Amino acid sequence: MLALAVPVVVAEMGWVAMGTVDILMVGSLGPEAIGAVGVGSMLFIALAVFGVGVLLALDTFIAQAFGAGQLDECHRWLVHGVVMSLVLAAPLTGVALIGIANLDLWGFDPTVLRLTAPYLRLITWSAWPLLLYVALRRYLQAMGVVTPIMVTLLTANLINVAANWILIHGNLGAPALGVNGAGWATCASRVYMAAMLLGAVARHDARTGHGLRRASWAIERARLAKLFWLGLPAACQVTLEVGVFSAATALAGRLAPVALAAHQITLNMASFTFMVPLGMASAAAVRVGHAVGRRDADDAGRAGWTAVILGLLFMAVSATAFLLIPRVLMGFFTTDPAVVATGVTLLAVAAAFQLFDGLQGVLTGALRGLGDTRTPMLWNLAGHWAFGLPLGYTICFIWARGVVGLWIGLSAGLIVVSLVLLAVWRKRIARLRADLA
Repeated sequence: MLALAVPVVVAEMGWVAMGTVDILMVGSLGPEAIGAVGVGSMLFIALAVFGVGVLLALDTFIAQAFGAGQLDECHRWLVHGVVMSLVLAAPLTGVALIGIANLDLWGFDPTVLRLTAPYLRLITWSAWPLLLYVALRRYLQAMGVVTPIMVTLLTANLINVAANWILIHGNLGAPALGVNGAGWATCASRVYMAAMLLGAVARHDARTGHGLRRASWAIERARLAKLFWLGLPAACQVTLEVGVFSAATALAGRLAPVALAAHQITLNMASFTFMVPLGMASAAAVRVGHAVGRRDADDAGRAGWTAVILGLLFMAVSATAFLLIPRVLMGFFTTDPAVVATGVTLLAVAAAFQLFDGLQGVLTGALRGLGDTRTPMLWNLAGHWAFGLPLGYTICFIWARGVVGLWIGLSAGLIVVSLVLLAVWRKRIARLRADLA
């Protein structure tokens, strides 16, 4: 599990580090810039993550085919994944542009809105490179080839840092583009990520002789439909989960810029720690899928439980750090005393839900390895949107407890989702053992 998960975890951390670095590097421009980059990134991801979620179905199809020794099927699913990335990118880009034209309806602080719209418009054009990268990554990952993914994310971060340094403040003779400079850096990084993994797929095939170059590019509508309909619940699940935090960010945008900045910094830290259970979830999906392909229910159960334990152990460590050194952590992002003070309170709430966040994240991946994408979707809808967000809104605005109220609601939603998915996983793995006995 660790051999597969560690490079994936590093890659996931590298992914979220890009957003964190953008916020760090615009931090000197003030709370409004921090809020604009945070809100713009979150709104884009809330939309793009739907396409990412559809492509998560490749985990199930490719991992189970690889476990059964059907390499031709792995290749065919990759071809259809690449086509699906293009099919999804066009409407998602269109929806994003429509949303940008109506940003003023969200009620953002005017100074934040002025910076958010052009930044969001820039990063919207990175939708297809991002989805292409995801399709290529799912293929490599499902076949156990994870080192190129890790290397790609680490080097992409270096490109992002360099481009930010040049474009935000106008170094090396470049124009000082401010927040827009961070947008251009993000686009460049995502194009690079897609190109790197395309090369990694070609090199892996040349080295192993798996015959990918001989794979048919004939597009089967039935296969695309199968990919879409299995991926749709996963897409809805991740969209609902990311969307609830995007909605919380939009609500926080109605508060003072200080509250929004503290919210965004804390959310980035919580997102960063979540990358470990998210990486474990990907590894669990692959290992559970391989076991299902081999018709080995016991190994599927061991893979899932191992990922759960490792995810929980890390999240216990991160919760401890949030509680013991909150001011140190906030100090990496800002020296504004008001932002730091609010952030310390939010980190205490984030510490309370770390274990539950890790649990639901890993279990979602384990269930995906079994081919169950519907259950996590339904319970994310119920736990986050029907319970957690309304509770957070009530505490924040109606009871006037401020941004911390939003976080209390989000925490409550995560607790509900994680406990239900734990019960579902136990039931599903027991049923698999009975079916394969």
